[in-house]
Amino acid sequence: MPELPEVQTTVSGLKKVLPGLKITDVWSDLPAKTHAHKGKETIKDLAYFTEFKKSTNGRKILAVERRAKNILITLDKGKTLLVHMKMTGHLLYGTYALIKREWRPLERGPLDDPFNRFIHVVFTLSNGKHLALSDMRKFAKVVLINTTTLESSPHVSALGPEPLERSFTFEKFKTALARKQNPKIKLVLMDQSVISGIGNIYSDEILWYAGVHPEEPVRNIPTAKIKKMYDAMKLVLKRGIDFSGDSTSDYRTITGERGKFHLHHEAYRRTGEKCSKRDGGGILRKKLGGRSAHFCSVHQVLKK
Repeated sequence: MPELPEVQTTVSGLKKVLPGLKITDVWSDLPAKTHAHKGKETIKDLAYFTEFKKSTNGRKILAVERRAKNILITLDKGKTLLVHMKMTGHLLYGTYALIKREWRPLERGPLDDPFNRFIHVVFTLSNGKHLALSDMRKFAKVVLINTTTLESSPHVSALGPEPLERSFTFEKFKTALARKQNPKIKLVLMDQSVISGIGNIYSDEILWYAGVHPEEPVRNIPTAKIKKMYDAMKLVLKRGIDFSGDSTSDYRTITGERGKFHLHHEAYRRTGEKCSKRDGGGILRKKLGGRSAHFCSVHQVLKK
């Protein structure tokens, strides 16, 4: 699932091309007449998509922002388009054509990447280009919200603070963790109600840098280690953005290119490799809360 750096990379790219353009049409192959999604706020529901299309057509794009893992595209007349990429979704910007029931890029290059071919939503823009959602597993969320009620909507109201904001100080980080004393630290870092935007990849990297075992209960972590986690969080997330995100799996930038953070992992997906700290340890993998935790066998030791 794209995490904060991937979403921020997407938002930064969209900010350069979308503001000032108008949405002239919306296409999707997701809406169905079945009852599986009837009455739900999802474009998979035919009735919702019909109204969604009517409400977005002709709307001017004013701004693009990020909140946690959500992409927020502010439209005129008080509407905000919210996109959550979920497991395998990513947004692409280019010129497309519908050929034999498939949307294909007209420009040769990164947009031709096989992971970019699962196009399920397309916004036609006033400059002749398209904003396309590629999503192999079809889990991505696309909804239209009243801008004035965005913060109170169920999509963002329960989200925790943004970890890269200057206002998110060490004291606030420590207070946020203190709300979850008993759970294991990796699970707490990935809890979007505690801190926004951190998922499986970046929690592993943060804990590696801080020297904290992913299964350590928050109550057992001393203040000095919490400070190391706070510093590591800022460092790792900024590095993720600097490298245009992580393309271990499906994620691609809006131009269809791979990010490069996966080339700089210290723990995530490095099972069986030697720890780069040269402390004699190796990277281990363990299932934790339905996810995989990766950590060093020497400098990330679970307290007894």
